[in-house]
Amino acid sequence: MWRAPYRGKRPVNLTVEIPGSKSVTNRALILASLASSPTTLHKPLVSRDSELMVAGLRGLGVRIDESTAPDGHLIWTITPQPLRGPVSIDVGNAGTVMRFLPPVAALAQGLIHFDGDPRSHERPLGPVIAALEALGTSIEHGGKYRLPITINGGATNSQPAIRGGVVEIDASSSSQFLSALMLIGPATREGITVRHVGSSLPSMPHIEMTVQMLRSFGATVSEPVAGTYEWKISAGGLVGQDLTIEPDLSNAAPFLSIAMVCGGSVTIKDWPSQTTQPGDQLREILTRMGGVVTHTQRGNTSDLTVTSSGHIRGIDIDLHDVGELTPAIAALAALADSPSSLRGIAHLRLHETDRLTALTSEINRLGGSVREEESALHITPAPLHGGEFHTYDDHRLATAGAVIGLLTEGVSVENIETTRKTLPNFASMWSELVGGGQN
Repeated sequence: MWRAPYRGKRPVNLTVEIPGSKSVTNRALILASLASSPTTLHKPLVSRDSELMVAGLRGLGVRIDESTAPDGHLIWTITPQPLRGPVSIDVGNAGTVMRFLPPVAALAQGLIHFDGDPRSHERPLGPVIAALEALGTSIEHGGKYRLPITINGGATNSQPAIRGGVVEIDASSSSQFLSALMLIGPATREGITVRHVGSSLPSMPHIEMTVQMLRSFGATVSEPVAGTYEWKISAGGLVGQDLTIEPDLSNAAPFLSIAMVCGGSVTIKDWPSQTTQPGDQLREILTRMGGVVTHTQRGNTSDLTVTSSGHIRGIDIDLHDVGELTPAIAALAALADSPSSLRGIAHLRLHETDRLTALTSEINRLGGSVREEESALHITPAPLHGGEFHTYDDHRLATAGAVIGLLTEGVSVENIETTRKTLPNFASMWSELVGGGQN
């Protein structure tokens, strides 16, 4: 148990530098591994999820070297190599690793076994497995279409293992299913046309991120016809790049929440002027909840500042496309001055944990009033009290507990180290910023 620092309504004046984006880092690692020349990544995220991705790619034969720039920032140099097994890959509970690496392994030669944390056995992977089988890949999964699985990579020295073509996939429960197939399109013999056939598609910003990053590595990606979800990725064309990883804007949410809860201002350094990250929508969301958002332009980036009186307005909002922000918004809603409804988030039941049930249980455990529906949370502010806030091994639950603890004395967050998934050193960073009531 980690005692969340209590601050109360003591205004802050903070400047925070957020580590790199997990989503951008792990996509860049995949594309760099499939390119025709080396890639240099500046300021990559070092966290459990990215370390699992690096370990998996190294296991497949990719060379990834670390160095330090003159200003002290981390550099990874990725040199593509022929992909080969046999190897066993640990995916942990990382969605990008368990869904992005199997298609890469299908391009390899030899047996590649995948397994992970117990929760990874429960998370959906079937659409990716079925799509790879439709493309001719041999996969042993015991008919369960879940982890653990073993892929028999069919690559030869003369041609890629996957011919390509049209593949239909239901990505209603995760946009990562689509991205997983799109990322390997340039490495197939004929390219891939990926068609979503489900009822809805969550997290469109992440699909846009995948398209933008494919193009930045030289891939040709067609725009979908209006009203459809179909992308054609041509074969060939991936070239190594020199990239600086953007800060993880979704991870800015708990830090910007400090200003919203306590009053004062919090500035996030190096907020990109243009980005596909879902976290960029925090600007609009926090404005609707009573914050004032300003930018200070610096070249291709800007510093983003949220200033608040400490009075939070409730919000009625559809978070379907930015579901990963839900725990942070729910924490603010629990501390607001009017009710909130967070809608369109049924797919969050299939993340690191069932986030809707977990948020309902933990906020209510502290005296809150949250009513759960299949795809929504309805939050009526109520006086909160101290107690245990369980995380269910979910990093975003942990940061939500820290936000609630700012204004609720005696909140103890269980397993705060789960934040290492995307925010290394969160606990010490948070305590330094808000602990002891210091500005």
